[in-house]
Amino acid sequence: MSNPLTGVDKEVALFYHPASLEHDTGYHPESPDRLRAIIAELERRGVPESKLVRPEPVDLELLAEVHDPRYIAAVEKVAQRGGGYWDMDTYISPGSYRAAVLAAGAATAAVDSAMAGRTGFALVRPPGHHALHASAMGFCLFNNVAVAAQHAIRTHELERVLIVDWDVHHGNGTQDYFYERQDVLFFSVHQYPFYPGTGAAGDIGLGAGNGYTVNVPLRGGVGDEGYGKVFDEVLAPVALHYRPQMIVVSAGYDAHIADPIGGMAVSVAGFYGMAAKVKRLAEDIEECEGRVAAVLEGGYNVEALAASVVATIAAWQPGKGSSAAEASEYAQPDAPTRRREPDTSHIIGEIRKIHGL
Repeated sequence: MSNPLTGVDKEVALFYHPASLEHDTGYHPESPDRLRAIIAELERRGVPESKLVRPEPVDLELLAEVHDPRYIAAVEKVAQRGGGYWDMDTYISPGSYRAAVLAAGAATAAVDSAMAGRTGFALVRPPGHHALHASAMGFCLFNNVAVAAQHAIRTHELERVLIVDWDVHHGNGTQDYFYERQDVLFFSVHQYPFYPGTGAAGDIGLGAGNGYTVNVPLRGGVGDEGYGKVFDEVLAPVALHYRPQMIVVSAGYDAHIADPIGGMAVSVAGFYGMAAKVKRLAEDIEECEGRVAAVLEGGYNVEALAASVVATIAAWQPGKGSSAAEASEYAQPDAPTRRREPDTSHIIGEIRKIHGL
């Protein structure tokens, strides 16, 4: 095999628990097959499941800092009673509560790993960035990335955490939680207008958090070139000004061109490039000390998802991430052909003006 990941577990800690598969959503895009495909692709690349780290359940006191304790109890109760639909998109099965507390626990473990000098990636489900303070939403039960950032602040006493959300959908739950705070800067690049309808360019935070939310809403069809410009011309100057002590990624892969839900045109190489840019920022910002933690969000073409996750992990290996040729090694052989992208110059200029970049 020309591109094995053998030994990557020594450089990137991968957190996974089989209980994630017990979040049984039935005939639903957010299915256990997503993680099965990732685990199988890692195995094919030389990383057996035995090399993945099993997380512990999240500290419920920490979880209650992000979510209303009554909501947490309600999710547990629905699962104990046999499950059911929370809303038209979000299903809770008997195994969902356990999967969700382990997912949040994996997110905090990824942060701990990053603090110890080893990039952490939580390969989890259910995803989390739509979950609200007191309600599930959009396939999400608990907001894993918000829990991760809160853990970095509470436990590790960090003062500045940057969340980078590259999922095709806006992370409305994450934005809401940190909207009036400046110890977390929330950056989201997403398709717009699109579900959940939030994430306009003018949504920049409130009160003490004014200016600490950066939304980059893009038209459908944007691919590698457009996302690359957003990272270079918006994310990089924002991060260099903010000087985060850690970067936490809401790593969704539904902006892939083959995704059945999203409408973007990012390739596997594009995700490799974004991951490499994030890691490079973490290394270039002295206060950050190279610290990156990531939590899996969306991605509903299982082959594209698996290939993109593996490419992300590859980009986070030491000495990697500098060339398109490296990225192409991890691409799908049968990926759809890229189409012409919409121009992103206008929206990038607007965002730069709003935030004084």
